[in-house]
Amino acid sequence: MIRQKLGNEHIITRDLDLRKYLSSNIALFILGVRRCGKSTLAMQLFNGLKHGYINFDDERLLNMRAEDLNTVLLAFYELYGSDLDNIILDEVQNVEGWELFVSRLRETKRVIVTGSNSKMLSGELATRLTGRHIDATLFPFSFSEFLKYKNVEISGVLTTQERATVNRLLLEYLQNGGFPEFFKYGRAALESIYNDIITRDIIQRHRIKQVEALRQLARFIVSNSSQEFTYSSLRNVLQMKNLITVTNWVKYLQEAYLVFVIEKFSYKLKEVAIAPKKAYAIDTGLVSMLGFNTDNLLSRLMETSVAIELKRRASQNGFEIYYWKGRSQRKVDFVIKTGNRVSQLIQVTRAASREEIKSREIENLIEASKELKCNDLLVITLDYEGREKIKESSIAYVPLWKWLLKRQ
Repeated sequence: MIRQKLGNEHIITRDLDLRKYLSSNIALFILGVRRCGKSTLAMQLFNGLKHGYINFDDERLLNMRAEDLNTVLLAFYELYGSDLDNIILDEVQNVEGWELFVSRLRETKRVIVTGSNSKMLSGELATRLTGRHIDATLFPFSFSEFLKYKNVEISGVLTTQERATVNRLLLEYLQNGGFPEFFKYGRAALESIYNDIITRDIIQRHRIKQVEALRQLARFIVSNSSQEFTYSSLRNVLQMKNLITVTNWVKYLQEAYLVFVIEKFSYKLKEVAIAPKKAYAIDTGLVSMLGFNTDNLLSRLMETSVAIELKRRASQNGFEIYYWKGRSQRKVDFVIKTGNRVSQLIQVTRAASREEIKSREIENLIEASKELKCNDLLVITLDYEGREKIKESSIAYVPLWKWLLKRQ
């Protein structure tokens, strides 16, 4: 089945290189939102090597218990021989008590574990596998991977026609997102993925009783991706009494990788705790599917795509992401904190020319630059490129497509 999948389908090489982490005694965990390509990536890592694979998301295995996992191992040996050294356990978090099995297995095998819950590595497993596991987060296709899937290669200086083609593909990517199954099955795939996340990864896993209210919350947050929120405001939208319930539900959405939340930047921890937060969907296609085609949809899709790409880069490079709001309510979309310092400030605008960039966008950046003592100022535009010096500040303007491709 694995050879057939890798041989017959249009499979691309993902930008996340994990081969260097394959080692005995170390379990490799590939985490991320449901159906973003984790199992395919795991198969690619073992491609050409004898390996066993089992998907615990199969409905026939939903009642499996920890004591049944040894039976799985015996079945592997019967199928592949006792010299089987490579094993993929797909969505193993569905089996309660799986941690001990993986801890024991990695002592003699090369093990890849995939999961769509960010809390997989908490608790008992984290204690047992300290220093003996590597975890990596996989996202839906980046713009670079999207172009690779489309067999589009960008190199050198683009002609006017080539640039128009790239911008058309960018708008397609923003509208449809990067879930691999979308490119095979269209919008129906997005609807299926979204419903599976809500039903299986949240409602069933956490035994939610107020199902309709949970669905309303998820839809509200995803469709309003990039907007500020407070738990009290969400409670008011849902007309619920219990603030703790709403807080827990947002946490569940994050654990399932459906959304992620960034906080306001401040050197005062109390201010960070009480300030509104900003939520972003894990994929722009979900925003398009659940939201309304309003005038600011493109702006929200652009900002969401930047947030996702920053989250992807942060998972590999270790910086932190915030937003900024000054005393005069001036705002900057993203604050990048590297170590103990603010290393970059980023503003996102749908402007396609310098004339379209509103003066307040620049004024906000300059004010934040002074307060946070950061001189690396970036404005990500729809299709304007340049650099200018305003007073003591130098601002770079980079088109979104170029920034997503890291062509800076």
